[in-house]
Amino acid sequence: MGMLDWTKKSNAVLQQGGVIGPDERLSWPLTTVMGVQHVIAMFGATVLAPLLMGFDPNIAILMSGIGTLIFFVITGGKVPSYLGSSFAFIGVVIAASGYAGQGPNPNIGVALGGIIACGLAYTLMGAVVQALGTGWIERLMPPVVTGAVVAVIGLNLASIPVKNMAASNFDSWMQALTFVSVALVAVMTRGMLQRLLILVGLVVATVMYAVLTNGLGLGKPVDLSGIANAAWIGLPGFAAPVFSANAMLLIAPVAIILMAENLGHIKAVTAMTGKNLDVYMGRAFMGDGIATMVSGSVGGTGVTTYAENIGVMAATKIYSTAVFVVAALMAIVLGFSPKFGALIQAIPLPVMGGVSIVVFGLIAVAGAKIWVDNKVDFSDNKNLLVAAITLVLGTGDFTLKFGQFALGGIGTATFGAILLYALLRRGK
Repeated sequence: MGMLDWTKKSNAVLQQGGVIGPDERLSWPLTTVMGVQHVIAMFGATVLAPLLMGFDPNIAILMSGIGTLIFFVITGGKVPSYLGSSFAFIGVVIAASGYAGQGPNPNIGVALGGIIACGLAYTLMGAVVQALGTGWIERLMPPVVTGAVVAVIGLNLASIPVKNMAASNFDSWMQALTFVSVALVAVMTRGMLQRLLILVGLVVATVMYAVLTNGLGLGKPVDLSGIANAAWIGLPGFAAPVFSANAMLLIAPVAIILMAENLGHIKAVTAMTGKNLDVYMGRAFMGDGIATMVSGSVGGTGVTTYAENIGVMAATKIYSTAVFVVAALMAIVLGFSPKFGALIQAIPLPVMGGVSIVVFGLIAVAGAKIWVDNKVDFSDNKNLLVAAITLVLGTGDFTLKFGQFALGGIGTATFGAILLYALLRRGK
């Protein structure tokens, strides 16, 4: 069937409210509009993650676009997905680099080396999945384990906005105003505004912050001089990796989390489209892993398939992979705009802190949702103890040292959950 025939068929299906499959194509104007919507959906989280790690947001946006194109090519254009900055890296990157929470990360190199090691481990796991299938992952990481690990990512990060992103009582109140703004947008609005709750809440809170500081002199004013002085077009601040054994061992285990995320996302799209995408699982892992390595090699964050964009697909019933090619190209264009980067850097730190509280909380709740959706039985002591111990290991930042190497927080929680479940299941 030719491109024109696909487009006619897809437009007819669209008018009837039906599902547009991954290999179907819409008209280019509609594909472009959908691409814009996916850029907006991934935007807030893809920019927020690098800011919390001290990375350049322009590079993160640029590499999210390049990573999505890599993913498209490796999966043969069969798996609809956008690759954005992964929050799973934040805790381990901060631990490995000693980042203080504000401005550029002075030790970004060691973090990048760890991100590349993670991407390599992920790619190798993808090759194993391509050869052996996914059954071994599901046995190793059942819902009680994946739910606990995902919840721990959010809980482990909770102290960052609360302790490090509010320098005064005024800043703390601005954080509260920000997360209340996001919550009100989420509950009181409908349609696209509701889907953009993070972005709209951030804009509303920033405007209120400017009124209180620039207008009434209550705190540190918003400085817009950087935006005015920045060029419209230019190269982002690339950075080179430094390969440190400690950082690599600390960050590489994040591959397990990325694999669990990607697995869940592909299962979700399979359920929504009725098209079995499990046969592309290994390719999807390898695409994500290679994209993470490429991103880390130039100063970008590790990337992952984005639930935000799956949400857009669920709402629109449009799963055409061509939409993600358009979204990726738009992200690449934004990545080469220093003015865009300066705009992001001008967001007040307390406002970012308030948004972070929301995002980290949503990650924690996403872990609990995995338990609910999969009807995890907590009357079974095996499940109860795996979840209970994992949550406290991660939230309390439990650390184990092996000589000079220290495994803390998210690492001990991830490995602890997997090993503890295996032990208790065998014991039973």
